Amino acid sequence: MQRGASFNLDAVKAEMATRMAQAQAAAKGPATDTNNIPRAARKGRPTLMRKANTMSRQIRVASFVLAILLLNWALPLPGQQKPQWLPGQVGLNAGILPSPGFSYVNISVNYRASAFNNASGSAIPVTGNYNVWGVENIFYYVPDLKVLHGNIGMNLILTPATGSLIADIQTQNPGIPNLTAVAGGGGLTDLFLEPIVIGWHLKRADIQIGEGVMVPTGRYTPGATNNVGTGYFGNHLLAGETVYITKNKGTSANLFTDWEVHGGRAGTNGTNKTPGQAFTMEWGLGQVLPIKKNFSQLLQIGLIGYDQWQVTQNGGTVPIGSTNFTIPASVLPYYSVHAIGGQATYILPMKNLSFYFKGEHEYTAYSSFVGNTFVYGLAWTLRIPKPPPPKL
Repeated sequence: MQRGASFNLDAVKAEMATRMAQAQAAAKGPATDTNNIPRAARKGRPTLMRKANTMSRQIRVASFVLAILLLNWALPLPGQQKPQWLPGQVGLNAGILPSPGFSYVNISVNYRASAFNNASGSAIPVTGNYNVWGVENIFYYVPDLKVLHGNIGMNLILTPATGSLIADIQTQNPGIPNLTAVAGGGGLTDLFLEPIVIGWHLKRADIQIGEGVMVPTGRYTPGATNNVGTGYFGNHLLAGETVYITKNKGTSANLFTDWEVHGGRAGTNGTNKTPGQAFTMEWGLGQVLPIKKNFSQLLQIGLIGYDQWQVTQNGGTVPIGSTNFTIPASVLPYYSVHAIGGQATYILPMKNLSFYFKGEHEYTAYSSFVGNTFVYGLAWTLRIPKPPPPKL
């Protein structure tokens, strides 16, 4: 809350109790011997008492409403609006594990939002913008061996970022969130490790399944506005599928999913919250077009999108604004966001190199930001063993 807008809830309660006592005393009036009241006047006394009781009830209701309004002003917006997985990273070719050898994938993500939807999906007034840049550097190693008839691999992700990727926002003005205040600082975010992933290259499909861990190595301090880390461990069950609709594999349908389970995280005022589990789905329909007749250069274009939901309630407690009061985190509403967009990928098969660009617009959200995601980057593989040259 802004300076000067804060208040002491105990003082409010004491003032409300004093006013209620005064109202009740006024309703009762001075003590009177009813035996000395004329009979005609005694007949009207019940009516007067009913009016006084009605006024007392009205005062109590008004005081209760006032307390609720003040409490709502002290409440933060619904806690965390984003899980650990930043959507928009996958899109097309979701099921393809890199060929045996070493691979480097760069994913530069920009997410920008200037709107926020409440739990009903309606926009609420906000100030500022939420703008995040993340540059993911993914290092793959896929040995030339088979496990369960598939290739086994592993990877780690190092991500410098500017902005808080999880976005815990507080109400800076009564009922009006300041999106800029949660943009965060800059630094290296949490380390993502996928110690095992298995990929299958089938006749009409590519499938991969992996187990990932988010390690909270990024900077995190409860209540700080320059956090770049999440402050908690996350377990991620990842799966990707690419189904080739046509025999030449030019047309494909793609689906990626991530189910994440979270550990606890320290908050302000001695609170500790375990964010609810989240499920992310990224999808895409793609078509490969040859730029050159010898297929040395290819262009892949497609329709993509993502959907992300909180699927279980939060655990622990969260503070009420800047007060010393806490509430169960389970009362916070679930968040979700949904987006659609497009992707274009330029592929050089002989060089094991590709460049891509993606843009996705969030068309609806609940208890979350509403913005746009832009992604660009490259993927390159040093194949080991080196493949034989193609036959001419």
